[in-house]
Amino acid sequence: MPNKVAIVTGGAKGIGFACARRLLDDGYSVVIADIDEESGRFALDSLEAHVGNVHFVQCDVSDKLSVHNLIAETLSRFEAIDVLLNNAGIAFQGGILDLEPEDFDRVLNVNLKGAFLVSRAVVDYMVNEIENRDDRSRLTEKPYSIINMSSINDQVALPDYLAYNVSKGGLLQMTKSMALQLAPYGIRVNAVGPGSIKTDMLADVAGSGKAFDKILMRTPMGRPGQPDEIASIVAFLASEDASYITGQCIYADGGRLALNYIMPVNSSDD
Repeated sequence: MPNKVAIVTGGAKGIGFACARRLLDDGYSVVIADIDEESGRFALDSLEAHVGNVHFVQCDVSDKLSVHNLIAETLSRFEAIDVLLNNAGIAFQGGILDLEPEDFDRVLNVNLKGAFLVSRAVVDYMVNEIENRDDRSRLTEKPYSIINMSSINDQVALPDYLAYNVSKGGLLQMTKSMALQLAPYGIRVNAVGPGSIKTDMLADVAGSGKAFDKILMRTPMGRPGQPDEIASIVAFLASEDASYITGQCIYADGGRLALNYIMPVNSSDD
C-alpha cells in the first residue's frame, strides 16, 4: 500500500480527475468522491492501471451524512487520510437582479459549505492522529495537507455569477483561517486559483467563438490552461516540497490577474 492517501472531491471529471490521476502517478492511494456515480465509475475505468489504489465513493459534499460515509469508506479502504483536495464545485448564472435565493444557496452549499464539511471531518481525523502520537514534538514526521480549489474569482468577479464569486471569496478566507488554526499541528492548508481552464465548466460559462475570444483578450499567455497544469500545482502543494507553505493561494491564470488591459487575439472564428 502506498505511504499516503488522498481524497479528491469532485474528482470524476475535469480538474478533479486530472488531480486524482496525478496523485496516483505520484504514488498516492486516491479516493475519488463525486455526486455523479456514472462519471465516477467511468473515471475508475479510465484509471485501470491503478487498480487497488483508487476507489470511488458517491458523495454529496453538502450533506453531512454523505460526508461521514466518505470518511468512513476512505478509512475502511486505506486506513489513513493524508491529503484532502476540496475540488467539488458548481456554477450557476445569475446576478443580484435575477439570481433566485435557492440557486444562491445551492452554489454556496456545494462550493463553500461542502468544503467546510469535508475539511471538518478530515481535520478531526488528522488532529486526533497527531494528538495520539507518542512524541508530539515531531509534528512534521508525517505532515498533512489540505488544498482548496478556489479561482481567480476570489479576487475578481463576473457580474452574472454572483454566487460563484461569493463562494470562491469565502473559500479563500476559509483557507487562511484554517491555515492559522492548524499550523501548530503541522497541518498545511493552501488553495489553488485557476484562471480559464479547458473544462466542461469553462465551456458552459464562456461558450465559444467571440465569447471565448473575450476570455483570451484578458489572458496574456493567449490560451486556456489545461487541467494537468492545475494538477501539477496540487501535487506540489501536497508534497513535502511545499513543507513551509501554508495559508497561500497559488494563481494559475496565464497572467490574467497581472493584466490591467486587454491582449490582441486571433479570432477563433477565423
